[in-house]
Amino acid sequence: MPDATSKPAAIAQGLTAPQTAHLQELSTLELAQALAARLTLTDMDWHRLKSNRKVRASEQAAAALVFLLKDQPEEALPRLHQAAGWLDRSVSAPPCPTHGHRQASPSPSPTPEV
Repeated sequence: MPDATSKPAAIAQGLTAPQTAHLQELSTLELAQALAARLTLTDMDWHRLKSNRKVRASEQAAAALVFLLKDQPEEALPRLHQAAGWLDRSVSAPPCPTHGHRQASPSPSPTPEV
């Protein structure tokens, strides 16, 4: 039976990459912020990925990590719940606010009297 210390070491080995030397210069918070920025959906990707559970859970979990590292657990917790909701399918993407709804046409301006 493996001891309890072998699992974290195995996980850490799986997370190391050969090109991480320059990453040692960054703080943990900076690394988390970079990850969160990388995982945040852009306007161009939102429609394509808005219902992708893995993508949305990753986005929320990364944001939660940033708040945890900033010592703001009250901001991290809702994001962790949201990430879990994406994974357990209790959360779904809301409809796009600009699709499926007719925008009200502006009322015609009054015609000036001549």
